[in-house]
Amino acid sequence: MKQLLEFIPIALFFITYQLKGESVAVGGWEYTFDGMFSATAVLMIATVLQVVTTYALTREFEKRLMWLLLAVMVFGGATLIFRNQMFIQWKPTIFNWVLAVAFGASGFVGDKNLMERTLGSQIHLPKAVWAKLNLLWVSNFAIVGGLNLVVAYGYSEDAWVSYKLYSAIGFTLLLTILTALLISPHLKDEQPEEPVKD
Repeated sequence: MKQLLEFIPIALFFITYQLKGESVAVGGWEYTFDGMFSATAVLMIATVLQVVTTYALTREFEKRLMWLLLAVMVFGGATLIFRNQMFIQWKPTIFNWVLAVAFGASGFVGDKNLMERTLGSQIHLPKAVWAKLNLLWVSNFAIVGGLNLVVAYGYSEDAWVSYKLYSAIGFTLLLTILTALLISPHLKDEQPEEPVKD
């Protein structure tokens, strides 16, 4: 459920962008969707609702979601105020690179990296596996951030909007699979042994 909630703002951003040039009349008021700026406003509203809904379901504010909300509000706000879509196009890169630095630096602070601090109470893994897992996530964030700029500067705005949706789904799925492959051999060791029957 939580994973689905994370894709809703991006999906709404994508859908709103596709309405570019369409008009909606409500009462005596008419609004024409203007592409990136309408989509950015919807992304901002949807991200706020995502945080509120996640809090209602879990009764806690997730740190990563709060940082995401801050990034969306700052870069989205700048996009709308300055009428320049490059602010929102840079948001995924900066957000992912900040995460890459945070996860990477965590390996040098204290005795646990960020992955172990986040998931260590739920699963027990050898230190070497935590290090590999942390490196996998650092690599993911660094690559995703870099590819975002390649698409933003090398392709059309329409292509970037499509890339934003499909890459979010694709990279999340790939990261989930690679994470599972990395930790699954060690989960077998945690299974309780069957009691010996007399």
